[in-house]
Amino acid sequence: MSEPGKNPWLALAALGLGFFMILLDTTIVNVAVPSISDALHSSLEQILWVINAYVLVYAVLLITGGRLGDLFGLRTLFVIGLAVFTAASAVCGLAQDTTQLVAARIIQGIGGALLTPQTLAVLTTLFPPERRATAFGVWGAIAGIAAVTGPTLGGFLVTSFSWRWIFYVNVPIGVVALVATMMLVPDIRPHRRQSLDVIGVLLATLGLVGIVFGLIEGQRYEWGSIWGPLAIPHVIIAGLLVLVLFGLWERTRTEPLLPLPMLGNRNFLVMNGVGAAISFAVLGMFLPLVIYLQSALGMTALEAGLTIAPMPLASMVSAPTAGRLADRFGGKYVLLCGLLLYALGFGVVIWLAAPGSNRTIFIVPLVVAGLGNGAVYGPAAALAMRDVRRELAGGASGLYNTTRQVGSVLGTAVVGAVLQNRLATLFVPQAVSAADQLSPPLRGPFIASFSNLAHAGVEVGRAAQGALVPLPTGSPELAAQVEALAHAVFAQVFVDAMRPTLAVPVAVVVLAALSCLAVRPRPV
Repeated sequence: MSEPGKNPWLALAALGLGFFMILLDTTIVNVAVPSISDALHSSLEQILWVINAYVLVYAVLLITGGRLGDLFGLRTLFVIGLAVFTAASAVCGLAQDTTQLVAARIIQGIGGALLTPQTLAVLTTLFPPERRATAFGVWGAIAGIAAVTGPTLGGFLVTSFSWRWIFYVNVPIGVVALVATMMLVPDIRPHRRQSLDVIGVLLATLGLVGIVFGLIEGQRYEWGSIWGPLAIPHVIIAGLLVLVLFGLWERTRTEPLLPLPMLGNRNFLVMNGVGAAISFAVLGMFLPLVIYLQSALGMTALEAGLTIAPMPLASMVSAPTAGRLADRFGGKYVLLCGLLLYALGFGVVIWLAAPGSNRTIFIVPLVVAGLGNGAVYGPAAALAMRDVRRELAGGASGLYNTTRQVGSVLGTAVVGAVLQNRLATLFVPQAVSAADQLSPPLRGPFIASFSNLAHAGVEVGRAAQGALVPLPTGSPELAAQVEALAHAVFAQVFVDAMRPTLAVPVAVVVLAALSCLAVRPRPV
């Protein structure tokens, strides 16, 4: 490593700024979906790709990004990724149609995948083992806050300016991060000459594309045929088989893409599972909660964001403290407590959720969940990277971040599938029951509208409320009655569907907490 005199904490601040911007884009777009759809005249199918294109490319290229950092220098790849992401953000804001926006989001994903693995690798190199948990605690605060700050910041930008500003805001942040990185982060380069396993890169990318594409698009095709005999399960199975082939190929390489020695390390494997589980929970819980706040409770994007705000604020408090506690006592039980607190907080949110809930009742459980969330990322990363040799740091970091992103994809896919199933089951019976309050001519269209909604799915935002049922003309009082009844049915059904849906990520987090009991407390 050159330039050893640079302050590692200042380097962490510079890396954290770019890392925060990357992770923020995984959630900030969701609250802007209705505005983007209206402005670009996009269908729901098109607008979903605005969200999914970024996550897909980001997830499948993370391992490759980590390996490229090992080959060409960690700071070099971080700077390239940051520059690509910043430029693509500006293009996103200037997009005039959905195709342009999706293309720019793909380029954003490439930049993010080049940048992200370098953060953990640089921290592993700069900080000695006895100080890593504290450093990773700060890194964990950045990761946790970014994941749940998106709705708040996105809601403010969309409400105060326009949807384009959720992308424009990245430009000045990216420029500052670029300058800070060149000034504060040492130029860390490999100590020996290495080669890039091109076939391994292609196999890993193809396998992950198959799995991630199948998970993201599964609900759209109702987990059936995509084209002719080709179905979603075939794509996922093919992706798994390609990954098996990738693993067999890597075993034959003298310089494999994956850090194969780390796959035999219990802590590294367990923490990859924990990282995937917490990402599954954060994005899996985020999806129904944001829809509930906006579509069921009628909040604006900004109001929904402010309702969730106690969670990132609590994460800011707990993450550095958790890092210091992990340095002193070990990360095993800090991580265990953090996961259980997260599950407890969201368990209470599920219990309190009702069609007419006041948002203030969610403050305490969201604070509890935020305290737990902040206590997870740092200790998990420290335990995962604790026994990693420096020459494997980039590949190990890339794999760790990849499992987290795959967890995010699984969270959105599984939770979305469960939610859609429960809505389809509950909408029509609830509508039939409520239709008794209407005159006979209005009952048929009322019930049919909810039957169509169950089949088509639920949009993020408030648009779902405004177009639920055709309103009768000629009588404002009757139209108001039908509209109020439609919203009451929608809100009640969504709450009834959301409760068992959110139980899935809560259960995943509890299982992740139990897996922490297998962690070895001492370094190998």
